Amino acid sequence: MAFICLRCFGNAGLSRIILANDTFKNLSLMAKKKKDKATSGTIALNKKARREYNVEDKFEAGMSLQGWEIKSIREGKANISDCFVIVKDGEAYLMGSQIQPLIAASSHVVCDPNRSRKLLLKRREINRLIGLVERDGYSLVATAMYWKKCWVKLEFYIGKGKQLHDKRNDMKDKDWARQKERAMKKDSR
Repeated sequence: MAFICLRCFGNAGLSRIILANDTFKNLSLMAKKKKDKATSGTIALNKKARREYNVEDKFEAGMSLQGWEIKSIREGKANISDCFVIVKDGEAYLMGSQIQPLIAASSHVVCDPNRSRKLLLKRREINRLIGLVERDGYSLVATAMYWKKCWVKLEFYIGKGKQLHDKRNDMKDKDWARQKERAMKKDSR
């Protein structure tokens, strides 16, 4: 049997002796436990984007944010429901997004909740976006804002706007798929 002295108590030099086989394993497991976060990394979603646009290619971009914006995003004060991406002067910007400032965190700074935010993309990606928007008539639609490690990322798609008849066809297809699902479920019972 092996004994390990873990800690000395008081000035008397009394030591606590623990069996190495049992308790030491439990202590090492307790030290390695990390807090599990039940929350997902999603900050905000634009659910209307897929309904309003035929989306094709997906892009992911970092965002250039100020400190008060990060604090507000952590509190869930971001909204990207009516925002879009533009390419101007060789740089991409997110327009129309709203990040409401916190009262306590942004008292010393002038906050503009609707300011344009620069997107961090590589030059090759920006050149591709310029070509798609200017030559082919595509739109850049933001669909999600989320955490990736400690950074805020924006997911956006290139797409073309849907006409009214396209939206109706999509609704019919969804209804038909739902009816097929119900029929298959009913037959399987």
